[in-house]
Amino acid sequence: MDSFLRDRLRKQGKFSDFFIEWKEREFTETDIDEDKLLKDLEILSQNMGMKEGIIIGCIDYRDLSLAFFTDNVEDIMGYPSSFFRKKGMEAVLSMLHPEDVPELAKFQKIVFDLLQELSREEMDTFEFTYMVRWVHRDTKEIKWFACKVRPYLIDRNKNVVFDLHVLLLLTTPPQVSNFDWSYSYTSKDGDKIHASKREPKTINFKLTRKESLISDMILEGKSSIDIANDLNISKNTVNTHRKNILKKLNAKTTAEMVKILLNTRMN
Repeated sequence: MDSFLRDRLRKQGKFSDFFIEWKEREFTETDIDEDKLLKDLEILSQNMGMKEGIIIGCIDYRDLSLAFFTDNVEDIMGYPSSFFRKKGMEAVLSMLHPEDVPELAKFQKIVFDLLQELSREEMDTFEFTYMVRWVHRDTKEIKWFACKVRPYLIDRNKNVVFDLHVLLLLTTPPQVSNFDWSYSYTSKDGDKIHASKREPKTINFKLTRKESLISDMILEGKSSIDIANDLNISKNTVNTHRKNILKKLNAKTTAEMVKILLNTRMN
């Protein structure tokens, strides 16, 4: 390993230790064939066309290795695939922009603490997103990624064994200046729970069936007139539903409403 990588890993050491707490949990057997799960993920990644700036990764928290990752990470970030196979989580942390390291550590603690409180059903709907900077190994170019993560394999003790990262390389920097995050899940009562770095206080909201339908149509880019025609209702009725959705989401603008809906829409 060259001096650059040794230096990066040494600086990331304290952050790596943070994950030991989860690694030392008492993992149990799972009810799913792990090999088949990872094989399905490989097939999925091949179908998505991984040369378009999309990276898929899967962390195994039992030993902090990478259970799966797409090899195109080498083309995008300059780190050889062998480095990720050997160093696992440490390899991922080594690419982080130094300013984003403490922010990611804080957020990861929020996620881990929350997961321990959720029911298994709530964990199945949990996902989080974040914007992060990675530094290219050779050119030192800073590259922004939009990341979407969810538990991928949960054992009988409600431990997350694998998570699933889908990372999109952004062609232009986002509007945020450093690490940004949000998470969402559906509570056992059916409420959508959402929180973000800018709005850390959790938002609870429950949409009616018609509001949920209109929300989906809004996310599809349909106008109020299009929605009215599709649902055979008046434009004024659609606008009333939109106002109710804005109020429930505590959103001041349509753009803010769309952002919250996107963050709480479970795939």
